[in-house]
Amino acid sequence: MLQNDAIETNIIDPDSPSGVTHLPNFCAIKVVFAVVFSAELLAVVLSLASVEDPGVFLLELSLVSLMIQWIALTSTALLCLMKNHLQRLPYHIAAMLAWGLLVMIALLVGLMSLWLNEQTPLSLVTDQPVLLLMKTTGIAAIVGLVVLHYLYLLYRWKQQAAAKNAARLQALNSRIRPHFLFNSMNTIASLTRTDPVKAEEVVENLADLFRVSLAAVDRQATLGEELELARQYLSIEKQRLGDRLQVVWDLQAMPESALMPPLVLQPLLENAVYHGVEPAVQGGKIVITGRYRKKRVNISIRNSLPQNSPPAERKGNRLAMENIRLRFSSLYEEEASLVESRIEGEYQVRIVIPHPWSQE
Repeated sequence: MLQNDAIETNIIDPDSPSGVTHLPNFCAIKVVFAVVFSAELLAVVLSLASVEDPGVFLLELSLVSLMIQWIALTSTALLCLMKNHLQRLPYHIAAMLAWGLLVMIALLVGLMSLWLNEQTPLSLVTDQPVLLLMKTTGIAAIVGLVVLHYLYLLYRWKQQAAAKNAARLQALNSRIRPHFLFNSMNTIASLTRTDPVKAEEVVENLADLFRVSLAAVDRQATLGEELELARQYLSIEKQRLGDRLQVVWDLQAMPESALMPPLVLQPLLENAVYHGVEPAVQGGKIVITGRYRKKRVNISIRNSLPQNSPPAERKGNRLAMENIRLRFSSLYEEEASLVESRIEGEYQVRIVIPHPWSQE
């Protein structure tokens, strides 16, 4: 761990890794926006292809856009309402139902357009009724098939990426830095002779660290569990470093029930000890600050750096930071972040996690 490191959810395949999904969550705002935008692009293309007189382009575009948006938004709303039922169906059946729903709505919107055209004194629809219905349902059927095929290819790609990431995360989570393990064992051996009770406490803390590290990657921990694990880790390091390690906790009104990926805080603290405190002759200080604001859990870990000497070139890697960022991206999409910075000669890592988090 280097000190200077600087998909929508929806219809879930239970056999796929990491909850990879087939169809987008049509209840999500981003999906609704994408549907509206794509529908409008389709309306522009169809209007450009059918209009020969530029003077009537805007009129044609407004009519075509109105029909397509009605079809798109109505289909999106019904798919959102049917989400819980579609979740229990195999992908090919759910996809065919979604496609059939789109075609049916296109037919109904076409019939409604013909009825409205008969009620208005202005003739807004110039196509023959049968031709209009054929165009509407035909375009909807073709576009629906293209979109479903794209979603299937996207699903297969996500499935492969999720399987690769799951194996990678399991390997990363199973890894505990060898120097920490050896130092902890030496500390335990020393305490066994001088303070057997404290040695037993260190053994229990080390066992908890291994238990979390070797756990399944798809489980979630609570903020309270992560904070307790962080305290256990710092307790082990305190036994080894003594007064050279100073720890300051500044937590205010933290929601300890907040869910988060496991083993996030401990690697960041290990990073702070390994690169900031341990190389310094006089030791150093780690400040853990936590606040809960605007439905966001904000935690910063700030550590001092060795003074009057260039940064120590110690062996390490970017695996911990990369691991945390990858898990944040998989679980929270773009709602969580990990930011590294230098502040007043000290190093700080700040994580932000949404709580409560909902993918609906």
